[in-house]
Amino acid sequence: MKELIGTGVALITPFTENFEVDVDGLKRVVNFNINNGIDYLVVLGTTAESVTLTKKEKQLVIDTIIEASAGKVPLVLGIGGNNTQEVIDEMQTRDLTAFTAILSVSPMYNKPTQEGIYQHFAAIAQMAPKPIILYNVPGRTASNMLPETVIRLAHDFDSIVAIKEAAGDMVQAMRLIAGCPKDFLVISGDDMITLPMILAGGAGVISVIGEGFPKEFSEMVHLGLNKKADDAYKIHYKIAPAIDYIFAEGNPAGIKAVFSKLGICGDTVRLPLVGVSTTLRAKIDAFVNAF
Repeated sequence: MKELIGTGVALITPFTENFEVDVDGLKRVVNFNINNGIDYLVVLGTTAESVTLTKKEKQLVIDTIIEASAGKVPLVLGIGGNNTQEVIDEMQTRDLTAFTAILSVSPMYNKPTQEGIYQHFAAIAQMAPKPIILYNVPGRTASNMLPETVIRLAHDFDSIVAIKEAAGDMVQAMRLIAGCPKDFLVISGDDMITLPMILAGGAGVISVIGEGFPKEFSEMVHLGLNKKADDAYKIHYKIAPAIDYIFAEGNPAGIKAVFSKLGICGDTVRLPLVGVSTTLRAKIDAFVNAF
């Protein structure tokens, strides 16, 4: 899955001030990222506020991104949840022709055991029409998919090709890199430790900050993949303050504030999320002005 090596970005869903999907804004976000060197786009992930979108809106987002990207970069579609059969049903009924892979998050809220997580993805892997990227984000799901479980899945199912690892734990990331098959991709889901994960053997990132600063973040990732650590770290430390800012009051409110300052789209989010505070907005605006 060479298409998934490098910089992927988890796209936002821009909204108008009336809380409708901003199709033109979404097209601008897509073009901004493609024109500035990202390697692939992730559609309808957490950052897209996908849990607040209707089925019709989700299809609108998908159609808009397919049209705007025009086959220039690979696309990954987020299909996950805590109802295993529902996830399988969506994978089998949705048109996935335009997509390279599916990003599927570990079940949230149910808090399954490690065996439950294994069986969830085992069932999906046997029915999925596209390769699967596991997504471990314990800060949101309330359960950590342990390396032993991921390594077991990676060895047992050829259709499971990668993991977006967002536990924020370098030791756990290194255990995944060491224990999974050589062609299995360990992808960072944590912007702040993307570079050290790559230098340890990771395959790249699915990023939030990367869609706001795609040229610089992609350059950092590619330098890291080429083991040019000193040059890559110069970019990392330049961008690092913005990583703190965009997550300080929740995602995607922070990255939408970046896009607003860049003039690409508005910063409206849907409840229960709210926009960033005046204080944080001032910090984000100052960073963008000085960058």
